[in-house]
Amino acid sequence: MSAAVNPLANPKGGKKLCELCHKPAYLQCTKCGVTFYCDIAHQEADWLSIHNRVCQMLVPVRTPTPFHNLQTERDHHRAEIRKAQEQLISMSEEEARRWLFEGRCQEALPAARLCLRIAMETHGPNAVQLVPAYLLLAEANVGLGSPSLAEEYLSQAEWTVLKTPDCSGVLRHRLHRNLGSLYSTTDNPDAALQHYANDVYYASEQYGLDSIVTCGGYFLMASVFQKQNKMDIVNSLYSKVADSWHGHLSKLMENRMKLSVHQTLSEVERCEGDRTLTSMLEQQEEMNTDSALNQFNSAQLLHCLSMLWSLAGSWTKALQFGHRALVESQRVKDHSLTGPIQELLTWAQAQHTHTH
Repeated sequence: MSAAVNPLANPKGGKKLCELCHKPAYLQCTKCGVTFYCDIAHQEADWLSIHNRVCQMLVPVRTPTPFHNLQTERDHHRAEIRKAQEQLISMSEEEARRWLFEGRCQEALPAARLCLRIAMETHGPNAVQLVPAYLLLAEANVGLGSPSLAEEYLSQAEWTVLKTPDCSGVLRHRLHRNLGSLYSTTDNPDAALQHYANDVYYASEQYGLDSIVTCGGYFLMASVFQKQNKMDIVNSLYSKVADSWHGHLSKLMENRMKLSVHQTLSEVERCEGDRTLTSMLEQQEEMNTDSALNQFNSAQLLHCLSMLWSLAGSWTKALQFGHRALVESQRVKDHSLTGPIQELLTWAQAQHTHTH
């Protein structure tokens, strides 16, 4: 369902501009009344990407401030608007990131643009809080094959980080990850690897060496080495990534099964895990070897995917990957994975039966 179309006959107030392209607007969202578009295509694109989730949240932020006699009332109103702005920034950033992990870069753009626009209104045009939005826009444009636009956004992000000495390691790791992706796309592997190494350094400082955040840098480094056909290095890096995800998911599943702690993955984590683990599993299957190491790696990745979909509540997928994992684990002399996989299958089958 999309927002209804409302042609602007003689718009009063200021000149109305399109939410996506800032050209003169002729359509208005009838649900919020504060968002405008140049044509139906841009309205539908914005609705799909982010507007359907934030439509009513935009009303207080974009409505003229009412007059208040008392200073306490004015202060309260400003605090409420600031809270709404921060919620909009967080929600639009999360949505853009989810679209990107699903590989839908075009859909990510409106959410990322909204994130940048609200961040500018909230924090000013040169604040470090704008960096996450710049990085999202850069990543989307890399995915869409527009490296020059991505470079512009990354230059803004890099300049902002450089002039902010106390900038967090989180932003620095994300900046280097995006720079690495840009250089990987533009066939500069040395620069890409240098930035991915910096990415891993800052991420490990913030999250630890075994974190699934840190291992994302290893996964991207592996993609560079794979283009150079350095498969020994690729396999070593993939092993680090698989171990990190297996450890992370095993802890979540143990809490869920044994302690009844209802822990789930965020949508972004689920998308990243699915993309990363599936990509590595396909690489393992392409190798098509019967070595014990290859069988163990396949079993571990399949076990990860089974746990991932169990945590997401997708029992059919969880059981499919779990049964495949069990077959692979039983082909390996080291049966350390067999027990946990069988335990997971029993639990997932019970949950599947209960929900049907």
